[in-house]
Amino acid sequence: MSPDTGAQLLDLDLNTEQLPELLDAILAVSSDLALAETLRRVVQAAARLAGARYAALGVPDETGAYLAEFVTHGLTEAEETRIGHRPSGHGLLGVILHGGESLRLRDLTQHPLSYGFPPNHPPMRSFLGVPVQYKGRTLGNLYLTDKRAADEFSAADQALVELLATHAALAIENARLYSQVQQLRVVEERQRIGMDLHDGIIQSIYAVGLTLEYVDGVLSDGDAATARARLRLAIDGLNATIRDIRAYILDLRPRRFEGADLVVALERLLAEFKANTLIAVEFTADASANDRLTPEGRLAFFHIAQEALSNAAKHSRASRLVVALRADTSHVTLSLRDDGRGFNPARVEQRVGHGLTNMHDRAHALGGRVAIDSTPEGGAEVRATLPAAPT
Repeated sequence: MSPDTGAQLLDLDLNTEQLPELLDAILAVSSDLALAETLRRVVQAAARLAGARYAALGVPDETGAYLAEFVTHGLTEAEETRIGHRPSGHGLLGVILHGGESLRLRDLTQHPLSYGFPPNHPPMRSFLGVPVQYKGRTLGNLYLTDKRAADEFSAADQALVELLATHAALAIENARLYSQVQQLRVVEERQRIGMDLHDGIIQSIYAVGLTLEYVDGVLSDGDAATARARLRLAIDGLNATIRDIRAYILDLRPRRFEGADLVVALERLLAEFKANTLIAVEFTADASANDRLTPEGRLAFFHIAQEALSNAAKHSRASRLVVALRADTSHVTLSLRDDGRGFNPARVEQRVGHGLTNMHDRAHALGGRVAIDSTPEGGAEVRATLPAAPT
């Protein structure tokens, strides 16, 4: 809670029930970064705080002239369906939308701009409208109707909802910024995938196409032996491309792990790896390994395994992978060893991009380390070690 909030609370005449409700409402609207969920929580919190039977949050479009979204509370799904179209910001709702100031009415039906209610709209009397503003911009408008315990909303109700609206504006803005960042990440990831596909898979398919064109020409000349040899190269090229595509599928598919049972999570991850890469996998784990790790340690090992498997799928050309999770009195070690073509350790960072850095950072953050052993044509091993949790 900010110092400004504390000062505003001192100016309000709150009873012993209202203060906890206000604090709960402020926490509720600020505890989620998903925009749709934030809007829903704002409406619910305002209705609960002011004791309103019905509540809505209207979100204006980019022009600010009309309502683009209308989130409601208090209406059943059947009532929503009977009402039909959502308000666009005319009539009484437009007073708050365009005026930018709070409005409190004992009977909204007596207001000269009270019109536009559809035939199946439930009857409403008492009204409280409060703008939700952030740095001079209107992010939404709260509309509350039908005070449950009184004939009208009080000045204290208005002050409470206005204070809530101040925090709701910040929560809505944060959710919007988070959504924009997520969208930017999606765009960047799409660009990266496009570059990877163009530089790798598409070029490989193009090369296979050229080989097949050559085969067609050789067959026309009657050289079956050369055609068969070139056709074998084309088949090998297609198989390599299929492996690359499977590797990208494995790398892009989202996986969730909350740090509970690492052994089960690794078994599922390795089963998916095997299915997508056709690389044989052998996995063993000490019975005590999972319990010797903190939830943070289990999560770090899982993500390190993800990085290592992604690199193996993309680069190793291995036929077999051996994974082991071992525990002793002081440490827990996760190792992943393949029989692929290996690489020069001096160039490993350039080869795997940010993956190696991420593995090192995850281990170092928990007092551990990551070692990578490899020789050209001699396979590779990733070995991560973390301190064992106290028993």
